[in-house]
Amino acid sequence: MPESMKKIRSDVKIIAANKKAGRDYEIGERYECGVELRGTEVKSIRAGKVNVADAFACVEKGQLFLYGCDIQPWETAGSWFQHETRRPRRLLAHKREILKMELRTTQRGFALPLLRLYWKNGKVKAEIGLGRGKTHRDRRYDLKARAEMLEARREVVRFNKANMAR
Repeated sequence: MPESMKKIRSDVKIIAANKKAGRDYEIGERYECGVELRGTEVKSIRAGKVNVADAFACVEKGQLFLYGCDIQPWETAGSWFQHETRRPRRLLAHKREILKMELRTTQRGFALPLLRLYWKNGKVKAEIGLGRGKTHRDRRYDLKARAEMLEARREVVRFNKANMAR
């Protein structure tokens, strides 16, 4: 097989995941974006000093920005090189995807929460999802369905143990 035909393996290592996004939103489409960072931000991310619990994306003037992502300052850097912890960061995506996101977020109830940050081929990538906010009733229904699934699994295990003993 020629070199150009070989599939390049991409190493993906998750930096931080937003568990609240799955609870608060019904995620439909997912988009992978690059993140425009400064040097001290990359060092802080490598050290694991990042919090994405309240992070979301927003389209402004045809560009995609990430808000609420808290990257702690790098301790050994001087004040001149230091970055702001919660500054808006530009996300790098295809123009067609940005236009699609802008169209959908102008509709009522849609948002772009950050789902996770991860390393891919040595670069920081952000996965954002197009989600509709869940109501209190939806969250209760999800909890009920999860409890029923857990009970069904327990019954299957109990049934299998009883049949193995025979």
